[in-house]
Amino acid sequence: METAARIAYLDGPRLRRSLVAACDHAQQMRNELNRINVFPVPDGDTGTNLALTARAISDHLRLNRDREVALVAQEAAAAAVLGARGNCGMMLSHFLLGFAEELRDRVRVEAAGFAAALRAGVRTLYAALDQPVEGTILTVMRETAEAAEEARTPDFSILFETLLVRARDSLARTPDLLPVLRRAGVVDAGAKGFVSLIEGVVQLINGDPILAVPDLGAADMAAGSVQFTQDQEIHRYCTEALVRGPGLPSQETVRDRLKAEGDSLIVIRSGNVLKLHIHTDEPEGVFGYLRGLGTLVTHKAEDMRAQHRSVERAADGHVTLARRPIVLMTDSASDLSEEVIRAHGIHVTPLLLVTDERVYRDGVDISAEEFHARLANARDTLPTTSQPAPADFLETFGRAAEDGERILGVILASGLSGTFASAEAAAKRFHGAPVHLVDSQSISLLQGLMVLKACELGELGHEPEDIVDELLRLRAQSGIFFTVDTFDRLLASGRVGRGRALLGALLNVKPILKLNALGRIEPVTRVMGRKRVVPAMLAALAEAMPADVDKVRFGIVHVGLPEIVPTVSERLRRRYGPNVEILSSPATPVIATHLGPRAWGLGYMVED
Repeated sequence: METAARIAYLDGPRLRRSLVAACDHAQQMRNELNRINVFPVPDGDTGTNLALTARAISDHLRLNRDREVALVAQEAAAAAVLGARGNCGMMLSHFLLGFAEELRDRVRVEAAGFAAALRAGVRTLYAALDQPVEGTILTVMRETAEAAEEARTPDFSILFETLLVRARDSLARTPDLLPVLRRAGVVDAGAKGFVSLIEGVVQLINGDPILAVPDLGAADMAAGSVQFTQDQEIHRYCTEALVRGPGLPSQETVRDRLKAEGDSLIVIRSGNVLKLHIHTDEPEGVFGYLRGLGTLVTHKAEDMRAQHRSVERAADGHVTLARRPIVLMTDSASDLSEEVIRAHGIHVTPLLLVTDERVYRDGVDISAEEFHARLANARDTLPTTSQPAPADFLETFGRAAEDGERILGVILASGLSGTFASAEAAAKRFHGAPVHLVDSQSISLLQGLMVLKACELGELGHEPEDIVDELLRLRAQSGIFFTVDTFDRLLASGRVGRGRALLGALLNVKPILKLNALGRIEPVTRVMGRKRVVPAMLAALAEAMPADVDKVRFGIVHVGLPEIVPTVSERLRRRYGPNVEILSSPATPVIATHLGPRAWGLGYMVED
């Protein structure tokens, strides 16, 4: 008599739990993967890239409640595309896109169908690469998928044990296929990362906890670190970008256009999103081409020579192994989109919303969109806000120190909140890495623009002290304006008197306010009616900015008013050029609760 399968199918919840366990375990392997990273370039970042990609997937899936296996697979693939970092992250994204497509419309899947989905993921990945290289994650994925088809078992518990055995065997043979691995005496880092994903699922099935992998000490890493020379790297900048828009070209078209610009090129096209990774000496040329395809949502160019120096310091035993010389952190008042945060690996400390029933972590326990909907329908008392405690910043510093040697924080204006003082108190107690803090004297997307600039300078290898000086210079010639549609929330927050609020409401007055150089709010002008707000805001902007400005960035933030973004963007591009960079985002709840529905703001940063 045949024994019933222990696990006969995967539905949405089972796949979700499996993927979260896989991603959690993969994140524990960060330092070991960084240590053995030699291909395609020995920049010591494969572990960090895989960890950040895995974190993006698990963060999204933890909020997912779909019952159908197809919808969970699609959510995982979409999260992977948006959060993909480096070669390994991009390859994993392609794999998951093919995997999800094979599962389309399925409520549940049996072992044979799961094996077919693994095979579809491998086919999608191979088709996306111009020059597939064996002895890498590609080989291990392919041979694991083959093992799934050969297993012919209806029991997922047996299937995953079989997959793990085959994957480990395939991993052990990667040095036989790739000479650079054999010379270094290591297996492929990306392939080992894929094996760690399977290990996470097997641990879940067996009821084993996901335990942190013991961190190597400096001496251990110095003894075991892979040696390399810069001659192994042809191009200087590890370049990544994300484009959104209708009618994007195929990934094959983009790949053919850019393959002469560098190497390690991977392109993902999924719906209205295009994601790209390339090693090149001319990142601006790549970005210029992409701007012509749609909206360039995120872009970054990391100097791999700076990464090499970080790895060399680790090999000398001077610091713990870290991917980046500098890692950025901020607080949730910066209003940066998830796409920007994940693209640059920014660590965010949430501010707090306080109600009678509970405390919400801004952007974690409640999203901007959820809060805006609540705000528009509010009849009861809305939440108050609170700064993070020093312990909250200590937790963020700890996560950031896993990614970089030094931490640079760009924090909400001290003139508006005690958040900066809380961060300072935490920095004095933190010993995991040197911490440099900047009082941004700003809020919302002006603060966000400063964070983004700091990321770019850090990725190019600038020292923290020089970045701080540059941010202070830029802040002195930058600013943010905002307006409110009603005075209710400003009145509730005590930022406007009851008489002024009543008069403003009766006369349909719309104020234009600004944040001054000390990080405090002051009035600029006021107009009658909504239609006059945009011209008045742009007039205030023109008066504040130098007439001959050469390089400027903008940020548009709103409270439940997304239609303001294209309206203002069109006018900005007409005045400052079609390729001017414009960030946009819904206002984070801690800002929205003070401004009220239909409020919006316009930040600018002059970089001349």
